[in-house]
Amino acid sequence: MAEATTARQRKKEPVAVPIVPDEECGSEVEDNLFAGTPSEKLSRKTKAKARSGTKAKAARTDDGETDAFSPLIDVLRVLSFLAVASCALSYVMSSGESFTWGFDDKPWYLRPSYWKLRWNGPLYLTPAELRAYDGTTPDTPIYLAINHTIYDVSANPRSYGPGGSYHLFAGHDASRAFVTGCFAEDRVPDMRGVEAMYLPLDDADVDRHWSYAELEALRAAEREAAAQKVHDALKHWVDFFGNSDRYQRVGYVRLPEGWPAGTPVPRLCDKAQKGRVKRKLPGEEEEERKAKEERRAAKKREKEAEKAGKSWLKT
Repeated sequence: MAEATTARQRKKEPVAVPIVPDEECGSEVEDNLFAGTPSEKLSRKTKAKARSGTKAKAARTDDGETDAFSPLIDVLRVLSFLAVASCALSYVMSSGESFTWGFDDKPWYLRPSYWKLRWNGPLYLTPAELRAYDGTTPDTPIYLAINHTIYDVSANPRSYGPGGSYHLFAGHDASRAFVTGCFAEDRVPDMRGVEAMYLPLDDADVDRHWSYAELEALRAAEREAAAQKVHDALKHWVDFFGNSDRYQRVGYVRLPEGWPAGTPVPRLCDKAQKGRVKRKLPGEEEEERKAKEERRAAKKREKEAEKAGKSWLKT
C-alpha cells in the first residue's frame, strides 16, 4: 500500500520535444509514408536534377562574367591613359599654353576656349569692350561679331589677325559690312538702309512707262524683294560662322537699351551705291532673262560638242 502511494506521488518529468517547422514535418512525414515507393524515387531524381541545373546555370553565369572582360577594354584603358597623360604633359611643358604640343587649327574639343565657355557661360561685351579683341594685343583671342553674336576666330590669324585680309572685321560687329562689302565704312551692326543697294535708280525717262499707281506698286514689290536679299545675304554669313567647326561662339554683343532708336541711319557706302542700276523697261527684263537662258544653252551645246569630239578622237 505504501509503495502504491509512493508511486502515485511520483511525478513524471517532462520530456523535451523538439519543435520542427511545418515544412520539415511535412517533408519527414511524406518521406516516411512514401519511402521506397516509385513516386518517392521520382521526387528524389527531380530534386537532384534541379540542384544540378542550378549549379550549371551558376557556372555559366560565372563564365559569362569572365568572358565579358576582353583584352579590348584593357587596350582602351591604356589608350585613354596615354591621351590624358600626353595632354597633361603638353600643358605642363608649354606653361599652360597648349594641350596638343603647339599644333595649330586644333579641333573644337581640344581648345581651352570651348571648355571655358561651357564652364563659365557666354560673354556679354559692349562694342567698346569688343574692340579690345582685334588681335593686336598678344595673348588675347581674336573676336568678331555678326548679327550681335560673338565668335572666336583665333584659329585663323592669317585672315583675321593684323595684316590679314579680314582684319578690319576683328573686334567689331560688322554685320553691315558683310552685306555691303564696305569693310572700312560699315563695321557696324546697324542694317537700316542696306536694302537700298538692291533697289533700282529712279529715272524720269524710264519711269514714265508706268502710271503713278503702277509705279508705286512696283516700288513696293522692289522694296520687299530688296529686304529679302539683305536677309539672305546676312544669313549666309551667320550660317557660315554658326555652322563652322573652326570658329566657336563665345557670347553676345550688349547694345544700349532701345538701340538703334535715336541714332541716325547710316549712309549707303559708295561701293554699294555704284552697284545700283536703272529700272528695267516693261518687257526688257524678260528679254534679258531669255538671252541669259540662250547663252547658257549655247555653252552647254559647246561643252557637249567638245566632249563628243574628244571621244571621237579616242576611238
